[in-house]
This record gives sequence, C-alpha cells and structure tokens, in this order.
Amino acid sequence: MPTQRIRRSYRKTRYILYKETLIDYKEHFWSFLGSFVGIGILAYVQSIHFSGPDAVYLIGSFGASSVLVYGIIQSPFSQPRNLVGGHVISALVGVTVNKLVPDIMWIAAPLAVSIAIILMQITKTLHPPGGATALIAVIGTEKVKALGYMYVLSPVFTGVLILLLTALIFNNMTSSRSYPSHSTYHKHYHKLRKRLSRR
Repeated sequence: MPTQRIRRSYRKTRYILYKETLIDYKEHFWSFLGSFVGIGILAYVQSIHFSGPDAVYLIGSFGASSVLVYGIIQSPFSQPRNLVGGHVISALVGVTVNKLVPDIMWIAAPLAVSIAIILMQITKTLHPPGGATALIAVIGTEKVKALGYMYVLSPVFTGVLILLLTALIFNNMTSSRSYPSHSTYHKHYHKLRKRLSRR
C-alpha cells in the first residue's frame, strides 16, 4: 500500500510539473503584445507631456498591473473592478497620507500602504500593485508629490483606463482568451445571491 501511494504521488507530481512547464506560444504572444502596446502608449504619453528624467506618467505599479491584466487574465486581482478600483483607492490614500504626514517617511510610507490594503479589502477591489501606487504618492519625486490629488486623476486613473482598454482589446482577440473573466464574475454573483437569500 505505501508503495502504491508513493507511485501515485510521483505520477501526480510528474504530471503537474509537466503541465507547468508546457509553453503556450499563442498565450505568450498575446501577453507580450498587450503589455507592449499598453505600456507603450503610457510611455508615449509620458514623452509628450513630461520632460526630464522623472517618469511622472509611467509609474512603477503599472508594470506590475501589466503582469496581471495581460499575463494572468483569469485572476480575480486582474479583473476591471480590481484594476481600476484598487489603483484609484490606493492613489487617494497615498496622496491624503502624504498631505497629513508629509515629513515623517517612516510613518507615512507604511501607513499609506496599510490603509490602502484595508480599503481595497473592504471594497472588494484588491489589486496588489495598488500598494505600490499608494507608496509612490508618498516616496515619489517632488514632481509627483506636487501633483497632489491630480495624481489620482492623472497619471493613475487615466493610465489605468489605457491599460484596461488595451486589455479588453488584446485579451479578447482569440477564442482561447476571455477578459473580463466570466467565471470570476459568476462566482461573485452567486455569493451575493446566497447572502441575499439568507436575509
């Protein structure tokens, strides 16, 4: 019996490893193309509107969002509600914390990220790159900080809309890819129905 279990576990492990190492060239192609166009548009807007080394429009958290919305499109974190809501809420938190505690970095930085996480959890808009969006509002360059609440509108909201529109186009180019993920929305819909039926 123990030998059979070991063999079964070995076969299962081999199968999982095999599946994990399979290369889906079509999937990788569309991930590359979507992220290239999305970030490319943002970089182009940056080059037109802002001069100098400060990447005001092309914030680092957009790179992390691209991994999710072009590379892991079925993830709950990648869905439009999470992408837009997570960034916008985090940007609002970051700017507010920076205004309230502008000179105490060791308090402002963790406070901005922690509050952003809690508010994303409460609003069901958890998007991991949102933490970076909140942090950038606190630790960013003077040019970024000078934007104040405009940071929420541009670059954050405008940039996120560009990423989302690009994702809606490139993630639906083939029948094998579907974005937003309908399974994610169905899951949330059924959860909501169950809660309402209990009342």
